[in-house]
Amino acid sequence: MSVESLQERKIILRGIDPLGFFGTQDKNLKVLESVLDTKIIARGNEIILRGQSSETENAERIITELVHMANRNGMITPDDIETVVRLSDGHVSIQKETDTLNSIILYTKHDYIKPKTEGQKKYYEATKKNDIVCSIGPAGTGKTYLSVAIALSYLRDKIVDRIVLCRPAVEAGENLGFLPGDYREKVDPYLRPLYDALYDMVPLEKLKKHLDANIIEIAPLAFMRGRTLNNSFVILDEAQNSTAAQMKMFLTRLGANSRAIITGDITQIDLPVKADSGLVQIQEVLKNIDGIDFVYLTEKDVVRHHLIKKIIKAYESYQVNHNKKSK
Repeated sequence: MSVESLQERKIILRGIDPLGFFGTQDKNLKVLESVLDTKIIARGNEIILRGQSSETENAERIITELVHMANRNGMITPDDIETVVRLSDGHVSIQKETDTLNSIILYTKHDYIKPKTEGQKKYYEATKKNDIVCSIGPAGTGKTYLSVAIALSYLRDKIVDRIVLCRPAVEAGENLGFLPGDYREKVDPYLRPLYDALYDMVPLEKLKKHLDANIIEIAPLAFMRGRTLNNSFVILDEAQNSTAAQMKMFLTRLGANSRAIITGDITQIDLPVKADSGLVQIQEVLKNIDGIDFVYLTEKDVVRHHLIKKIIKAYESYQVNHNKKSK
């Protein structure tokens, strides 16, 4: 084997128990080495492959599929390895497989979550490079859903100790009147979309434990006042309905080793007419600060029902025509 033909590749096991992947006493690792003509080195949650180019590419493709399987099932077996090796045709683009694995944010019990549009990819990449990211765009573009998945991935990888999700408790064009019950029963209807995202991504028993232990906290924006959030991933959802003062208060809550995502749709502001939206204001106030990035999603990034894109376009056209008539 010539030196020039040698190649090294690295795969990181995110969210997988290495024991469940490598097996007791590295049983699975030994099976892999017996069926793949590549040197396989396990270091913590990393797998390093060394060998000739074509062989390491084939090994990476097979191990990538096994990583998907381990994330779905919690572990792999020697039978799984033999099945994947047998089904591998050796002709799938390794770059495409690796890109798919690297773009996965979080595995759920049924599937995995990854950016689906160019705008969402820019959004995800921005969160890797900046401590504060503001995601602005219309309904259905995945702003909230992706932010929760990203926060959970940071918690999974022990980059942060807790997640704090908050929303302004502002009525969306309706007068709900007096709501009975304690404060939790009063504000939960405003926070329901955050719960919905969590229920999709975290097993119910695990989510309940996290909520009870305040590892995951969901609260109205007003409850953030006076706090300092260290080692936390903080999400402010529906930020267009925060006032300028509330936005400043939220931003100054961040403590050491904390990150934040701010999401909102500036075309759907439910604040009283005289109140300035904090999300609108920070686009000007914070635009030149390193470590803060703004990502703008459009109707091209809508991932809900196919009619949502047409609805957004129709409203945009109506607004443009209405403004022309008003002049």
